[in-house]
Amino acid sequence: MGRGGSPIDLWLTAIANRIPLDDAVTPVSAGAELFYSPRSHVRVMSQLEEAYRLEYFEEEDFVRKECPECGAHFWTRDHDRETCGEPPCGEYSFMDDTGFDEEFSLTEMREQFLTYFEEQGHGRIEPYPVAANRWRDDVLLTQASIYDFQPLVTSGQTPPPANPLCISQPCIRMQDIDNVGKTGRHTMAFEMMAHHAFNTKDEVDEDEYAYHGEVYWKDETVEYCDGLFEAVGVDLDEVIYIEDPWVGGGNAGPAIEVIYRGVELATLVFMSLEQDPDGEYEMKDGNRYSEMDTYVVDTGYGLERWTWVSQGTPTVYEAVYPETIEFLKENAGIDHTDEEAQVVHEASKLAGKMDIDEAEDLEAARGEIAEQVGVDVEELEALLEPLEDIYAIADHCRTLAYMLGDEIVPSNVGTGYLARMVLRRTKRLVDSVGVDAPLDELVDMQAERLGYENRDTIRDVVRSEVEKYRETLERGSRRVEQLAEEYSERGEAIPTEELIELYDSHGIQPDMVEEIAVEKGASVAVPDDFYSLVAERHDDASASGLAAEGIDDRFEDLPETEKLYYDDQQGTEFEAVVLDVFEREEGYDIVLDQTMFYPEGGGQPGDVGTLSTDDATVTVTDTQSENGVIRHHTDEPLDRGSMVRGQLDGDRRRQLMRNHTATHLVIHSARRVLGEHIRQAGAQKGVDSSRIDMRHYERITREDVKEIERVANDLVMGNHQITQEWPHRNDAEAEYGFDLYQGGIPPGEQIRLIHVEDDVQACGGTHVSRTGEIGTIKIRSAERVQDGVERLVFSAGQAAIEGTQKTEDALYEAAEILDVTPTEVPETADRFFTEWKERGKRIEDLQEELAEVRAGGGADASEFEVGDVTAVVQRLDGDVDELRATANAIVEEGKVAVLGSSADGAQFVVAVPDDVAVNAGEVVSQLASEVGGGGGGPPDFAQGGGPDTDKLEDALASAPDVLQQVQDA
Repeated sequence: MGRGGSPIDLWLTAIANRIPLDDAVTPVSAGAELFYSPRSHVRVMSQLEEAYRLEYFEEEDFVRKECPECGAHFWTRDHDRETCGEPPCGEYSFMDDTGFDEEFSLTEMREQFLTYFEEQGHGRIEPYPVAANRWRDDVLLTQASIYDFQPLVTSGQTPPPANPLCISQPCIRMQDIDNVGKTGRHTMAFEMMAHHAFNTKDEVDEDEYAYHGEVYWKDETVEYCDGLFEAVGVDLDEVIYIEDPWVGGGNAGPAIEVIYRGVELATLVFMSLEQDPDGEYEMKDGNRYSEMDTYVVDTGYGLERWTWVSQGTPTVYEAVYPETIEFLKENAGIDHTDEEAQVVHEASKLAGKMDIDEAEDLEAARGEIAEQVGVDVEELEALLEPLEDIYAIADHCRTLAYMLGDEIVPSNVGTGYLARMVLRRTKRLVDSVGVDAPLDELVDMQAERLGYENRDTIRDVVRSEVEKYRETLERGSRRVEQLAEEYSERGEAIPTEELIELYDSHGIQPDMVEEIAVEKGASVAVPDDFYSLVAERHDDASASGLAAEGIDDRFEDLPETEKLYYDDQQGTEFEAVVLDVFEREEGYDIVLDQTMFYPEGGGQPGDVGTLSTDDATVTVTDTQSENGVIRHHTDEPLDRGSMVRGQLDGDRRRQLMRNHTATHLVIHSARRVLGEHIRQAGAQKGVDSSRIDMRHYERITREDVKEIERVANDLVMGNHQITQEWPHRNDAEAEYGFDLYQGGIPPGEQIRLIHVEDDVQACGGTHVSRTGEIGTIKIRSAERVQDGVERLVFSAGQAAIEGTQKTEDALYEAAEILDVTPTEVPETADRFFTEWKERGKRIEDLQEELAEVRAGGGADASEFEVGDVTAVVQRLDGDVDELRATANAIVEEGKVAVLGSSADGAQFVVAVPDDVAVNAGEVVSQLASEVGGGGGGPPDFAQGGGPDTDKLEDALASAPDVLQQVQDA
């Protein structure tokens, strides 16, 4: 549950961002005590045992025990308890008696939690989106509540929105996808109820961090947890606290899993270590860690599990999706007798054994469950597998509702890839279990329940993706058949890597591969964690930057450059002092105390111009920034300490300002026209033209472009004032949300916002003061960059006029060539094109007729027998298309064709009927070598040649011998 974000795992689609004890801390210092891992049963070194000896445990008469089943150490008030109680060391024992005072719905349980912590002095925070890359550049999906506050708050760079705080954060964990439906407790989409406290050591400088002092730490955290259990009526003697040291997100610390009647209901993490190459502790990830100046209470309480336990339903899914489960069961025709229902109920108590992360063999685990409930394993599978599919469908539809509701657009990369993966798996489950309801309707049921307002767009996206999936399957199934035949001939099973590639490239589910493979006599071994492996393959999308090369140490000691371009965006002249000069391989980097030169950033190129002293003038060819220090790249050096006069290329800057401001207007207009799901996927501003990439699930039509252009120019003509402000980051996010970060995530406590009418974006670029200064915006093209990403190329101001004139010039030139007016060009071009195609088709027909005639023999044709087949050798001095057509006609008669031509050097075409033991590629290769060239191709058709046309006849004369040699070989 509450184990934080992990840059180690990058965007964490498949690898758990929480690491259990077997992957926990391994100190390298002396005096460490051995204790067992609760999961892998391997011993690890730890000095953290003392971190669990809390005063609260002592005051409440807890005892520390070691589980004889798994080796975990745990704390309990029940002195007679033997095991840790968490599956597989225990079973779900709350189903017949929950121990709660009352049943809670999701809404009621959420409010119970938040109200309880508000009463304990915590500020309630509204949840963030499930797309964490809206405010972070190192992960994609929100997998824990702490993601909302990493890395800026946890590192102390910015204050939290409240301290302490509580939140119920929607999360998605792709690594749980293969467990969903099977264990009874796993959901890929879930809400992590959490309370957090951000602390710093007393001895640190108050000015160094955005918060100071201790709010509360371990004892209070466990006491709050007990208090929540008491508030819902739970007997505290049944609450178990398992020691579970944690690593994640570049941090580490002791942690506690909280178990009640067989279910983990909370995790209490005490983040107190940070990654440090010289640190005292060495982790299993190979990194060292040391004590932090900040330390964070990072908790997670699973809303769905608390709701489930309060209701005592067989699985969490009936508690979370009661209406959906009933709808799906009825639609799929699943109806159990009382006896069957009792078997399902008893098996549900043991479903924790089906965890792929814990069970070594899921088939054996299923067999063990069947034995314990007293039925055959086949009977149990027949009862449970359709139910497990139903549970997974309900969970996946909720996951899709979160993703699409938060305006993630399916694509082949990033969050879009993950959304597409879930959608395709859901579609396959729906088809296999026999649910005939449209998938968009099922997703919409969850979107309505979650309160999303963009439900029409969600349904459009799902319908579009289902159609794309159908087309992909039609193409991909042929590849599966080829692959199955290939591995069948080898006598090998289709390996996992091939399965993943088939899924990645064609969306083919592994069970489909298995079905086709069996027909072709091949076998497939599908791993239980297949979808986790697929997601893991895509864990290379970290957007973390790399330090600039070639920056020497003294550059890091320089003060941040004062940025004059924010105070006066229209200014082009200034004075400054040279702080330092760096010689580079090409030119020099000059650092000033202040500058008007804008450094490259946010897709806007760096400014150019000159720097002058009384003695010299140097040309600035580029401007860059590193950690707030701006470098002016010049052709010659200047003296350190000298006073300089800076002069920007004003015309270039003004055009960049127009194009940068136009970018804001284009993306804003696109959202108005296409929908609020439109988000920037990249941008590049230029002088003559700019481009912006947008996430969208359909192609942008010509009508869309015209409407976007109209809306953008309405904003231009409205001559709206463009303003900037520097609010606190928390205030800006609270007021405008994370759509602020269309162009990237700026650092710092204060962020710069640009307001254009009702569009607000965080942006560090330069802009005109009023939209009217842009002049005009012309969208020059729309194209698909990749699936799910559309690109608009546009120009602003004078460049827009010049671009339009260039297009008009081309139109007028075409009109002159066609001898028509410009407005008649499309109709005329269409007529010419149609006539050209008709002529081309007639030429093809004539070529085929001629080929058939030539295939019948001629003065230059000879026939002879090669084994059981007739070969035709003929000289035909036509182009390659004629040779191809004639060769095909000869092959249609069941004969081998060997044709030569001297129309363009000496050329050969060889064609061979199916089932004839002659390799066309080898024949062409030998014939072409006789005319000083080469060639080849597949066994049934090949072509080649060489420059020596004088030897063409001799080469054709040798063809019978060549064919005989190739066949004999």
